[in-house]
Parts: sequence; structure tokens; C-alpha cells
Amino acid sequence: MKLGFHVGYWQSGPTPGALEAVLKAEELGFDSVWTAEAYGSDAFTPLAWYGASTSRIRLGTNIVQMAARTPTATAMSALTLDHLSGGRMVLGLGASGPQVVEGWYGQPYPKPLARTREYIDIVRQVIAREAPVTLDGDHFQLPYRGGAGLGKPLKSTVHPLRKDIPIHLAAEGPKNVALAAEIADGWLPLFFSPKSNDFYKAALEEGFSRPGARHTFDTFEVPCSLPVIVHDDVEEAASWIKPSLALYIGGMGAKSVNFHHDVYARLGYGDVADEVQELFLAGRKAEAAAAIPTSLVEDTSLIGPAEKIREELKAWEDTVVTQLLLRGDAATLEKIARALG
Repeated sequence: MKLGFHVGYWQSGPTPGALEAVLKAEELGFDSVWTAEAYGSDAFTPLAWYGASTSRIRLGTNIVQMAARTPTATAMSALTLDHLSGGRMVLGLGASGPQVVEGWYGQPYPKPLARTREYIDIVRQVIAREAPVTLDGDHFQLPYRGGAGLGKPLKSTVHPLRKDIPIHLAAEGPKNVALAAEIADGWLPLFFSPKSNDFYKAALEEGFSRPGARHTFDTFEVPCSLPVIVHDDVEEAASWIKPSLALYIGGMGAKSVNFHHDVYARLGYGDVADEVQELFLAGRKAEAAAAIPTSLVEDTSLIGPAEKIREELKAWEDTVVTQLLLRGDAATLEKIARALG
């Protein structure tokens, strides 16, 4: 199983020591480095910055939010970065959720799967550069339907370095996971657990079985962001992860629409997820974190002494996951890499 490094998105400012950690990841032989965006830092700019200081490691976005840019603008960034990096770009896309899409980007959220299908169609057309880009869809039209009436189909002025840049799709629900298997080159899961492998494997198989599917399990990538903390005290290690989980389960989305909450509900923690959400939305964030049992953390993380981590890693090696995306500073990455063997 390959290893990757997930820098994530910035908090109040640039992530301290990020470039040093990226360089360490390349030195250790990691396959990839990934950036993210929410409603602050963007994903492409830091990735280009890291790419300029590296030579081998693949450069991925996990994720670029589709509502943030038109499909052609996203394709332009991917096309440009692929050239500058010598063909190392991996474009990870995601629909995000209605709070961010409508509240921050001012775009409509309904029918995200249909919107995603059209979006990726346009991105692939731009990158392939085989003909002027056209699409008369329900969500995107090129040329635009209406307006001045003067739009014309265009091709990128830049010739692609690669005509088929890998596109990975972030997804949590079964329908979106199946869509990733059908139209993308990889799936970017969040809060994956070996216990949920059969559920997601069935969703991926559904996508692979559709007419025109691009891949099978043998050629499809599943890079999974996985918290790993090497520490003798399991409870203390879990306590460092619980506040972040409380944020995602309780506050990343509306009470009626929170995909992260749903992931843990499917994993058997429905009552816990409900309690965490109630506490978090009431402003009782510390109590929300305290309500998370260590077993929940262990289901979607690798924490504890190195021996325990190596033993639990075996369960991950039997899943659909093809790459573990780690987080931390340079010293932490080296420590984790040694623990994982």
C-alpha cells in the first residue's frame, strides 16, 4: 500500500513547516502530496508552490470544490500545473455541501451528482483538446445559452502535456461513490473504516458495472486520508483527534444535511453522532468532543503504540484503499513511516 501526504487546507494562515514536510515526504518515497480548500486558502496555489521544490512526488488536490470555479477554469489550472510539474498533477474534485456552496460561493447545490457529471465532462474535453468544447447540459452550457448570444465554442490555446490528467472524485454517499467509479479515475474517501469496506466496495462495483465505465478495481485508485498517531497512550492520542471529529460530525453542514454525520451513522454510531451534533450546534464544543468514544476514533484512524498500529494496518490492507494519506510535520511523517514499516 502506497503512502501519501495530505497537507490539508490552511487554518488562520499558512501551515507551519508544510514545505519541509513535503520535502521529507518525497525523500521518504511517498507517492503523492495533497492540498485542500474550504472557504479560505485555495488548493492550487500551495500545490504549485510545493511542486516547484519537488521533482518526483505526484501533486493532488483533495479537494478542489467544483462550485468555486467554472469547469473550464478548473481545467485551465490543472492543465497549467501539469505542464509546470512535468505531468505530476492529479485533479481531485468534490461537490462540498449546501452551506458552503450556496453560502460562500453563491451557487445552487441541488442535483450535485448530475452537476458533477457535466462538470467532469467539460474538464475532460478541455484537457483532451480534441475539438472545441461544447455541452448543452441542464447545469452547464458551452456556449452559454442566452446572454449576448455571441458565444462560440473554443479550444484551449495551450496544448496538454497529457491528454488525460487523472481525475479523482471525493464522495461519501453510495450514489456518489458509484459515480466516482463510473466516470473518474479514483475515489477520495473521508472517514473510511475497514468495517465499512463491504458497503463501499458494493457502491464501487455498481459504478464499474455501468456502460462506459473507465476502470475496474485493478486500475482504480483510492487514496484515503487517515489520521495516524504513534503514542503509547491510546486515550491521549484519541483526545487529539476528537475535537476535529466533533467539528465534522457536528458542525460541517446543516443539522438536516451533514454527510460526515451520515458516515458515522452508517458505521453504527448513529446515537453518538446525533448527540455530538446537538452539543456542537448548541456551542458546547468541548462536550461534543468528549461524547465521542475512543472506539469511534479507532475505527477511522490508526492510533497507539507502533505494534498496535502495525497489527491494525493489516485490516486496511484488505480493503479497497490503495494509498494512505498521512498528516503531520516532517518529524511526524518519518516516525509514522517507520511505524507502518
